[in-house]
Amino acid sequence: MIDRLLLGFITNFFDTLGIGSFAPTTAAFRARRLVRDELIPGTLNVGHTPPTIVQAIIYITAIAVDRQTLALLIGASVVGAWFGAGIVSGWDKRRIQRGMAMALLVTAVFIVLRMTGIFPGGGDALGLHGVPLVAAVLGNTLLGALMTLGIGLYAPCMAMISLLGMNPVTAFPIMMGSCAFLMPVASIRFLRATRYDRSAAIGLAVGGIPGVLLAAFLVKSLPLDAVRVLVVLVIGYTAATLWRDARRETGAVRSPSPSVADLR
Repeated sequence: MIDRLLLGFITNFFDTLGIGSFAPTTAAFRARRLVRDELIPGTLNVGHTPPTIVQAIIYITAIAVDRQTLALLIGASVVGAWFGAGIVSGWDKRRIQRGMAMALLVTAVFIVLRMTGIFPGGGDALGLHGVPLVAAVLGNTLLGALMTLGIGLYAPCMAMISLLGMNPVTAFPIMMGSCAFLMPVASIRFLRATRYDRSAAIGLAVGGIPGVLLAAFLVKSLPLDAVRVLVVLVIGYTAATLWRDARRETGAVRSPSPSVADLR
């Protein structure tokens, strides 16, 4: 249990500073063989929910953002998560492996784009109206659905918010509020389907809350580019091994078991 508690502390510490927790946690689960592949999406959503709720409370109360925009985007992410979790919780191991591999690669791309400054700089707006608001609602619905597979919502949400002209700082209450509300909803579906690892989820939850509090109130900011480079390398390797294992699963399914006659 100690390794799961420590993992929860570390991943949620960096999650609070903007790194994201899903991809590093997935990589650690795979490297240490802590959780079966088919249980990883559910474990991520169930285990990281309590620390994310703490993050949301901190940032929603500390950063100004238009309340209508915040409420609509949070609601959209919840709708997306409900449908996404319903789909992912019914997938077999091979499909989850491939889905997580693609999710990790997408996450790595967003991290690189953020590091290189390709993300739009954003504007000064604290809220959205009209067509931009509709676009943001649709975008956050999709991000909520993808969150249930393991694509972290933080980086793509920040990119979307900036592209639509909002102040990038407003992305923190939006993305953390979205996760705080969508993850319990998604977790219900994973819990009902028993598609999660209880021990790992408890470790993430219990260890994660102190990590959030330390990062939010004591550390507040760090030079994180070196950490981001390491995360990109690790999740790239993890994505490759997931795809390799999915291909092996496919081969095992296609290869018929030898009959009694064949063994004679």
